[in-house]
Formats: sequence, structure tokens, C-alpha cells
Amino acid sequence: MAFWVAVLVLTLFLIVASCWFFTNGIEWLGRRLNLGQGAVGSILAAVGTAMPETLIPLIAIVMVGTEVGHEIGIGAILGAPFMLSTLAYFVTGLAVLIFAARGRRKARMNINVPILERDLGYFLVVYAGAVASAFIPSHPIKVAVAVVLVGLYALYVFRTLRDKSAADLEGAIDPLYFSRGAANPHTLLISLQVLVSLGGIIGGARLFVASVEHVSLVMGLSPLVFSLLMAPVATELPEKFNSVIWVRNSKDTLAMGNITGAMVFQSSIPVAIGLIFTSWELSAPALASAALALLSGGASYIMIRLRHTLSPYLMLSGGLFYGLFIFYVVKFL
Repeated sequence: MAFWVAVLVLTLFLIVASCWFFTNGIEWLGRRLNLGQGAVGSILAAVGTAMPETLIPLIAIVMVGTEVGHEIGIGAILGAPFMLSTLAYFVTGLAVLIFAARGRRKARMNINVPILERDLGYFLVVYAGAVASAFIPSHPIKVAVAVVLVGLYALYVFRTLRDKSAADLEGAIDPLYFSRGAANPHTLLISLQVLVSLGGIIGGARLFVASVEHVSLVMGLSPLVFSLLMAPVATELPEKFNSVIWVRNSKDTLAMGNITGAMVFQSSIPVAIGLIFTSWELSAPALASAALALLSGGASYIMIRLRHTLSPYLMLSGGLFYGLFIFYVVKFL
């Protein structure tokens, strides 16, 4: 037990360090590719840091293939959007308020409204459809839904890359860490930093999940509860740390796009895997987590639509939604 606790701490430091290098490298890559903040935050950063939690259901469902594997896979698929829309929201909102209180930034968030409105709009439609497809009795129809989800994500990527409303990255970029302060680092060096840091994120997350899984088994948690609560907490760490780093530097669109872009990805591509390779029959805890994710994401979408801003205080409500689910699991399971 003590060994795995030590592994938890060490891998946490590895993930944090890798995220520092990743956010720096991904900003330089976005500048070199002449991409806007929507593409950098909602696609490059979001998909890159979403790899750990995407690998878990893929391995559990396709490679393991057992009933328990399917249960863990479905829980991990639904747990990722839930954690992003609750715990990641809470951590990011809290970070904004803490940095504002320390005088590093303003409490008011400076976001690109069209980017986040598009991200959350896609998430609400795609994820609601993914959850509703659990009640479809025909597996071939579920496979057709999976194809539609992949197509919708492709459309989302196309629209995000084409969007000219956010042509420039936010603020100045620190020198590339791998370049030792060079003003114009080589593209290969930028790519190397991104790949090495991404490898550190994925490897750290995998070790973190393994240690959390071992601890959870000692505690007697069921595979579904573990996959809904423990695995996503570990694998969503990259999004949380990346967003904290970006809000510290007042790069709020990159910070939120990293979360909302991952929400769109996680509600489409991994769900498509679940629809194709499992029966996709959702239990009560799975449906509860999905409902809370939609409520949290919906609240942010309504604020952005009506007030054209996003309040860090509203984001703190993500912690409330997460707490409600913890209470449900402890009380009724």
C-alpha cells in the first residue's frame, strides 16, 4: 500500500512537469502552424491530453474484452466528460480566483465567446445523443449512431480550424524550454518538446491509474465505481494542470478550450468505440454521472449565450455536481 502511495506522489510530479513543457510546446507549435487559439486549445491541446483517458476504454473493451473490461470501459468513457465538466471546471474556476486574490490576474475571465459557445453546444448535443442511444435496442442502429458521432466530431474540427474569429494566440509565449531561450526555435525542436512532454503525460497518467486502481481494489471498490471516479480523476489531471497554467497567465480561452475541446472529443470518439464494441447499456450510476455532466455543461452554455462571459464563480458549481455524485455513490451503492 505504501509503495503505491509513493508512486501516486511521484507520478503526480511527473504529470505536472510534463504539463508545463506541453503547454509551452503546444503554444509554439500553434504559432508555427499559424493556428488560432481555438485550434490550439480545443483541438491540439485537448486531443493530446485526452489520450490517456481514451486509451483506458480502448484497452479495457477491445483488448481485454471481458464483461468486467466492458464495465470498466463504459465507466471510463462516461467518467471523462463527467470529470471535465465538474472537477476540471471547479479546479480551473478556483485557480482563477486564487491567482486574482494574489494579484497575478483579474477575476473576470477573458474568453473568446464563439469558441466556447461552439464547444459547449457540440458537447451538449453529441453527449445527449450518446446517452440517449443507450435506450436503443438494436445494435446495428447503435453502430450507425457511432458513425454519426465520428462525423460530427470531424465537422467540429473542420469548423474550429476554419474559424477566423480567433486568429491569434493569447499574449506572449515564453521561450521554448528545449531551445534554451532561442527567439526562433526550430520546428523539429518544438515537435520534440511536444512529443516528449506528451509521452510524460501519458506515461505518468498510466502509472497514476495503475496505482489508484491498486489502492481502490484494496479498499474494495467495484470496477464501475473505480472507472467512474478514480480513473478519470487521474487521467484528467493533464487538462486540469494545463488549464491552471494557462489561467495563471490570463490565457483563459486556451485554458477553457483545453477542457471544452476535450469534452467534445470524449463525448464522441470514445463513445463511438463503446457503441460499436459493447452493448452500451448504461447503469443507474452511469446515467447519473451523464446527467450531472450535461447539467454542468448546460449551465455554462446558458451563461455564455445570455451574458457573453463565463464566471469563475459559476465554474465552482462543478465541485457541487461532483460532490452530489460522490454522495449518491456512497449513500446508495
